Amino acid sequence: MLIGNDLRRTSLSEVVIEAEGSGGLGVRELFEARELLFFLIWREIRVRYAHTVLGLLWTVLQPLATMALFTVIFSRLTNVAQTSVPYPIFALIGLVAWSYVAGAVAGSAESLIANPTLITKVYFPRLAIPLAPVGSGLLDLAVSSSLLILGLLYYRIVPSFPRLLLVVPLTLLLVLATAGIGILLSALNLRFRDARYTIPFLLQLWFFGSPIAYSLSSLSDRYRTVFLLNPLAGIIEGYRSALLPDSPLHWSHLAGAAVTSMLLFIAGVAYFRAAERSFADVA
Repeated sequence: MLIGNDLRRTSLSEVVIEAEGSGGLGVRELFEARELLFFLIWREIRVRYAHTVLGLLWTVLQPLATMALFTVIFSRLTNVAQTSVPYPIFALIGLVAWSYVAGAVAGSAESLIANPTLITKVYFPRLAIPLAPVGSGLLDLAVSSSLLILGLLYYRIVPSFPRLLLVVPLTLLLVLATAGIGILLSALNLRFRDARYTIPFLLQLWFFGSPIAYSLSSLSDRYRTVFLLNPLAGIIEGYRSALLPDSPLHWSHLAGAAVTSMLLFIAGVAYFRAAERSFADVA
């Protein structure tokens, strides 16, 4: 199976496969193989939910249970969440975004190790492998977002329509940052097999370093600046500004999230492309 490549036979026993456009980030090559990417995304969805009891329901139960726990701990026992809106919907916005990020990054990080045959037997844009969990996770994001819509209806919160339009670019930034981290970890995980043991710990640090259970306004200016280096900080706060009328909109936070998301994606793809030549040797 050859996609976007030239097959050149140099002798009776040697076949050389040359990839077109092997330089750069490989976006054009990936676009030409978009049908394969869509197939891998569909395969991820089928494998994930085949022979499961809860299926997509687990996508809703997980953030719902965490929201209930956060409501008890942070809203009633401490003053961490300084917000004028009901805390459950405040926390749920962050949890819906985080559930997508955590699932997609974990799936991308394991994707190359889980598909050694695809890496060693055929040629195609290998970026499609770690991108498949990122794409399939959008189904989970859509399902968990329905829980968020029900929460808004329950608390009778009506978002401002102009701000509601921010949900689309914010979701694109969320996917971009998730893809960058997932692609980077997939290459590191294949090269250094003990990296898989650090990924849950790194995800845990990322979770607590994101304003999911708390608001950025509860932090001092010094710490807030550091936390804004995390793209999820600006993205989650942007979601709250788009969905909650009383939540302030900080354009500087959104701009910072856009820059860091793009830098993460470029860095992740650049490292992946640099390490790609040795994938067949270490798979």
